Amino acid sequence: QVQLVESGGGLVQAGGSLRLSCAASGRTISNYGMGWFRQAPGKEREFVAAASSSDGRTYYTDSVKGRFTISRDNAKNTVTLQMNSLKPEDTAIYYCAAAKVPYRRSNSNDYAWWGQGTQVTVSS
Repeated sequence: QVQLVESGGGLVQAGGSLRLSCAASGRTISNYGMGWFRQAPGKEREFVAAASSSDGRTYYTDSVKGRFTISRDNAKNTVTLQMNSLKPEDTAIYYCAAAKVPYRRSNSNDYAWWGQGTQVTVSS
């Protein structure tokens, strides 16, 4: 089992920045791809970003490319999502997840463990 706890969400004005953190426990995340997903009110959960376990290669959904950066520290068992130039449409609950495989994945079905989520609200 991998337990994941997100932090760093909050209220920010459009154009601002937030840094989300995900602390893992139970197992080392070095064996798993890690990802961030989000769910806005009335919408399905969607992929945001992912990083593979070994080489840290990353993958982003088009709407956040150039604005968000995912990074991981396997030694500290943490994953972060740096979010810049935030837009109102980024408002959602953001979830950290650990994949069943060591690769970056965009399909939520490839993820076995999920955090409880952290709210991000971007005002216009």
